[in-house]
Amino acid sequence: MKLHRREVVKKLLEKRGDLLVIAGLGSTSWDITAAGDHPLSFPTWGAMGQAAMMGLGLALAQPKRRVLVITGDGEMLMGLGSLATIGVQKPKNLTVVVIDNERYGETGMQATHTASGINLAAVAKACGFKTSKVVTKNIPSRDTIHRTAGPHFLQIKVIAEKLPLVLPPQDGVVLKGRFRRALLGKAADSS
Repeated sequence: MKLHRREVVKKLLEKRGDLLVIAGLGSTSWDITAAGDHPLSFPTWGAMGQAAMMGLGLALAQPKRRVLVITGDGEMLMGLGSLATIGVQKPKNLTVVVIDNERYGETGMQATHTASGINLAAVAKACGFKTSKVVTKNIPSRDTIHRTAGPHFLQIKVIAEKLPLVLPPQDGVVLKGRFRRALLGKAADSS
């Protein structure tokens, strides 16, 4: 059984409070925006393979805040080394969620390696994540993301479906300024 990606992301971001969210390139950025654009969400544009490392940096810089990375299987495959780095650093406030449709959605829905059995959750476990699992039904509870010490890794299997685009702002400077102001609790950004 597989889940619907937008329902998964909406559930993950429900009652998010001050959760810091980094979204990977493409569909996951559109998914977080469809769930409700938020100043503490940072959708990436043109940074394939970097979402997990951005989340790690944020988790280390903000150890009292919870950080959620939502990315796709294609991007996670490109950034596999980040799992080892996260495993070494062991940030207790970080959860990495891979929305796995087994496809490269932005380039024509070609199959990724997860369609051939590559288990990203097993890789994360081998890298030292505190919890790591493949999810095929029942969206994980809020405790994993909001309360229990990590790092956590969830590979959530979803249906390979083309959905309407819900684009976040496309200006990186605007996104950076908005995120920074919200993160620091400032009304204006001086940079």
